[in-house]
Amino acid sequence: MTDTSSLFQPFTSPKLSLPNRIVMAPMTRNKAPDGVPGEPNAAYYQRRAEADVGLILSEGTTIERPAARNLPHIPHFHGERPLDGWQQVIEAVHDVGGRMGPQIWHTGGTDGGDAGFTRPPLDSPSGLNAPGQSVGEPMSEEAIADTIAAFARAAGDARRLGFDTVELHGAHGYLIDQFFWAGTNHRTDRYGGATIGERSRFAAEVVKATRDAVGPDYPIILRLSQWKQQDYTARLAANPAEMQEWLQPLVDAGVDILHCSQRRFWEPEFPELDGEDGLNFAGWAKKITGLPTISVGSVGLSGEFLGSFAGEASHKTDLDRLVARMERGEFDLIAVGRALLADPHWALKVRDGRADELADFDAASLGELV
Repeated sequence: MTDTSSLFQPFTSPKLSLPNRIVMAPMTRNKAPDGVPGEPNAAYYQRRAEADVGLILSEGTTIERPAARNLPHIPHFHGERPLDGWQQVIEAVHDVGGRMGPQIWHTGGTDGGDAGFTRPPLDSPSGLNAPGQSVGEPMSEEAIADTIAAFARAAGDARRLGFDTVELHGAHGYLIDQFFWAGTNHRTDRYGGATIGERSRFAAEVVKATRDAVGPDYPIILRLSQWKQQDYTARLAANPAEMQEWLQPLVDAGVDILHCSQRRFWEPEFPELDGEDGLNFAGWAKKITGLPTISVGSVGLSGEFLGSFAGEASHKTDLDRLVARMERGEFDLIAVGRALLADPHWALKVRDGRADELADFDAASLGELV
């Protein structure tokens, strides 16, 4: 039986302390009618908080832009009624001793696949959702400025409501990531450029505005990925030097923790440099920047989250590889997605050595708030 005690050691950083290393990963649920979270949403998060999840990161919540969400029941993080709903959520989590941050999001040029849901003109850097896939017109500088301000307002509201941290979603082919990606950012102004460092400007300005809104002592997490839902093989940084060029402007702007998403956490980021057991994305990001990192990707399960939407089942796997990487200090925290979605007591069962009670993931779990 795997000794998982390393996953349950306290985590301490200058701005955020947690009772253990388990993070609930953000997972789109599309279950907030009219964008307003209610009692079922609050209870869903509370169940994880009282079952030994060290930090909960909410599903993606959208900023105040007309086309910020790509499904009809994704929650807003703006407006009186949605923010009242989020107040209920964080109070429920705090009532059982939990810690939580909202993930602040703009879905950019992506399509959520609901044929009955129409949106105003989409925001994207160059009117593209993927290379060669036009979805409208490039964002104007006025729209960019308004978007940056909307991210900052949402983060400021997160602090005002009492959330313990805030995460900016800069991964998976959504808006911030579309600025990073050369395939979707063809701009010739200051928000474009031939290098990943130049294309990081939009994200850096979002982070800086967020830092100004929340103050110097509030922790900001930024989620990043190489892969995109539009292209699993896409890479923003082909080597550590490019990764530093990508990440350093974001660190300088005020990020405290990097949440490094990959499809499978055990895969090395640059195997040509350090072998098949080399550092993963979070490991390299930590080595390059010195910041704490969160790793994520198919923890405890086969298969992938996006495949779950297509009805793919996933089977439980052992945690040996996770424990080995955690024990060697490769990353600081591990985010768990579908395993926690299906079973709110996953962390407790892992902590107590009850792996035999863990269940395979059933894609039907996406249809309800367990």
